[in-house]
Amino acid sequence: MMAAGTIAEKGKEVMILEKMSKPCLKLGITGKGRCNLTNLSDVNEIIEKFNSGGRFLKYALHEWSSRQLIDFFQTKGLKTKVERGNRVFPVSDKALEVVGILKDWVRTTGGVLLNNVEILEIVRSKDKVEAVKYRFQNKVFNQPCKNIVLATGGLSYPRTGSTGDGYQLAEKLGHNIVQPKPALVPLTTDSRSLILKDLKLKNIKAILWSNNKKVCEEFGELDFTDFGVDGPVILTMSTKVVKAVEKKEKIELSIDLKPALDNIQLKNRIIREIKQLGSREIIHLLKKLLPGKLADFYMEEMKIDKATKCTQFTAEQRKRLEAWLKNFQIKITGYRPIAEAIVTSGGVNLKEINPVTMESKLLSNLYIVGELLDIDAKTGGYNLQAAFSTGYVAGKAIGTK
Repeated sequence: MMAAGTIAEKGKEVMILEKMSKPCLKLGITGKGRCNLTNLSDVNEIIEKFNSGGRFLKYALHEWSSRQLIDFFQTKGLKTKVERGNRVFPVSDKALEVVGILKDWVRTTGGVLLNNVEILEIVRSKDKVEAVKYRFQNKVFNQPCKNIVLATGGLSYPRTGSTGDGYQLAEKLGHNIVQPKPALVPLTTDSRSLILKDLKLKNIKAILWSNNKKVCEEFGELDFTDFGVDGPVILTMSTKVVKAVEKKEKIELSIDLKPALDNIQLKNRIIREIKQLGSREIIHLLKKLLPGKLADFYMEEMKIDKATKCTQFTAEQRKRLEAWLKNFQIKITGYRPIAEAIVTSGGVNLKEINPVTMESKLLSNLYIVGELLDIDAKTGGYNLQAAFSTGYVAGKAIGTK
């Protein structure tokens, strides 16, 4: 949509061939329906958030920055707000408002949008694309074209249309595809933690260990599910987990439930709470330190009798509690299917794409943008910004040809 509108604004004829019944279905569910449009961090900071393709995106991110993207939407009536981590959302918290603006913009600039289209073939000559063969309303058309942009997305959320078609089209045109894998994907755990389903933890620090070596750490929110763990912290770590699983490494997650307190502060707080609670049951102490479900979980884990009073809590038991609060360990067994990933890593090899125009180095009038490329970033608006930026520079290049 960004590429098409940019081209149309230059007075060029543009046709969007959309596989689904509506365009931008995936955009409409991003950020749990709130749409984390972009991130207001400095371009160099944004580049560092990419697991793959950060340096490749440098020109595009400068050419169509997050500030420019926000200004673009604001001129079209979208009010935005900035939340923790410089994440930008619509004030309305409605992704569909963003979708509506893009659709109206493309149409008012003269772009033609066809839904429910099946791409049959991209027809090429020796060094360029000549036409697109497609089926629409049970008729087959052969549409000549001067330029073509592939913007089909990856393999995540296939119900929105991202079923890997673009990889096949690009490969048939001679491009090499880096094996697509899930990125920003929930993780599976052993059965021990499944009892914590629906528990949400905030302001925790999570450390990922692989073969007893620290891989990374993240601060934020974590959710327990019926299969394992999810949430911003988990999604950010997941790309490293996917790699570790492939190497068949032992993976563990260590959660610091009280990152704001050092060991001495935590010890003093527990002693203070025990004195105040006196002869009340130990569960009351745990519920002052933990959500109820996790407090019950700890009692079960440590085999503490429910009748135990705070005054009966030994120094050794207190030390074990302190250690557990700073190092609650969960065994990671794997990750969910790529269909449940927010984005896909892998894609068209970046060495075959011009980073200034997104034009193929193999075919002079083929452009490839967005998640179809071998780029992926952490959660926080970076992946959408990459989609908008690559779409813009491709549109600009075509529009000024």
